[in-house]
Amino acid sequence: MVKKNDSTDSSRKDRHDSLKIGRLGGWEEAKVAVEADATTVSTIVVGAGMSGIMAAKTLSENGVKDFLILEATDRIGGRMKKKSVGGYTIEMGANWVEGVGSEDDVNPIWTLANKYNLSTFYSDYSNISYNIYSQEGDLLPQSEVAPVFDKASDQSDFSENISDTFRANGIEDISILTSQRIYKHVPTTPLEMAIDFYFYDFESAEPPRVTSLMHVEPYATFVDFGEDNYFVADSRGYEHVVHELAKGFLNSTDGNITDTRLQFNKVVRKIEYSDSGVIITTEDDSVYTTNKTIVSVSAGVLQTDLIEFKPDLPGSKLIALNKWNMAVYTKIFMKFPYKFWPASGPGTEFFIYAHERRGYYPIWQHLENEYPGGNLLMVTVTDDESRRIQQQPEDDTKDEIMTILRKIFGNSTPEMDDILIPKWGQDRFYRGTFSNWPIGVTFDDFYNIKVPVGPVFFTGEHTSEKYNGYVHGAYLQ
Repeated sequence: MVKKNDSTDSSRKDRHDSLKIGRLGGWEEAKVAVEADATTVSTIVVGAGMSGIMAAKTLSENGVKDFLILEATDRIGGRMKKKSVGGYTIEMGANWVEGVGSEDDVNPIWTLANKYNLSTFYSDYSNISYNIYSQEGDLLPQSEVAPVFDKASDQSDFSENISDTFRANGIEDISILTSQRIYKHVPTTPLEMAIDFYFYDFESAEPPRVTSLMHVEPYATFVDFGEDNYFVADSRGYEHVVHELAKGFLNSTDGNITDTRLQFNKVVRKIEYSDSGVIITTEDDSVYTTNKTIVSVSAGVLQTDLIEFKPDLPGSKLIALNKWNMAVYTKIFMKFPYKFWPASGPGTEFFIYAHERRGYYPIWQHLENEYPGGNLLMVTVTDDESRRIQQQPEDDTKDEIMTILRKIFGNSTPEMDDILIPKWGQDRFYRGTFSNWPIGVTFDDFYNIKVPVGPVFFTGEHTSEKYNGYVHGAYLQ
């Protein structure tokens, strides 16, 4: 049962600020003092993204009804977030159901997408090599492109073999770049770098010099669930899956969640813990006491000072968390007055721009299949380019994009009507889009990232050993 005392916020804050939990016997005294003014439940889940909702769902299914979910924003879904561009609903964060087509195991997110009739569209990368443009905007001939693609594919196979050998023999991990050096081929030309970006950064959001070989070659997602990807383009948003899961155990009215156990705009700023329980304080000075808490915020948030843990988290956990990478994957959406790009025929769904600066607006996708007549384009950037773009004025980004499009499609290319540039890296509630397993993080480090500390438990896509960075990674935790 949720218990709440109606004393004033100011008296509650004064009493809480005066507590000295660290002194002998102080925790029990503090807990008793706080409970007089606090909301008290058995378990508190911090965050209402996919992993937070699944944690609360698991509690409910196991008979624990006395819980609260504290969400920092005014919505559920976390990094599954819809937005409107030119009247069309697009996905700012997670966008694909990745890993579909296996005859053995079915991706649980694909099952849910079908259960809730989510509108999804097969992303056809099979002929992407037919549309690669030089820095000057010239379509590169297949006689030039094909050998580079073949070389990249052979290198990937070589790296996968090394990865399998290392894993079987307990050999220490290396970066993808190191495996490329062993193969005696490190991409250096604009074309080679663009194709290398497509093979690696487009999936992991970070370059080969950063990324762990053994956790990418091969991707467990595609080995286990299949190699197909389906783009979500649904007016209800990809987040609809999270809403439906939540409505399965939270009270709702006319399709809207009304359960008071889900509380919005509750920014957790302090988590004080001992073997006796947990005291949580939010930014609006609300105080909660609980037996245990499940923290589902991103790895990026855990690397900042948004949430203060008292006492500090163990050194082994702090080191492991800060060795982990929170990547930034940016999909820029543009709405144009009319379509000026080819939208039919082999390989037209995607095109690649090969620039001398690696990662400079490299992967483009027209969204004519997903939004017929919408005249929408999307370009993907990652890592340093994402961070650069999110810091510069929007007009500068528009100018850079229009310069590229006019090189490729001519000076008559129209100005865009609308643009959306997500800035996940600057959002204090996320600090990135998804995690990437970097070189230097061992399995012991990973254990330390996810292991509980007393009554404080941790969940999220970053705690998934096989599927970190994916929606199904968050779901399965």
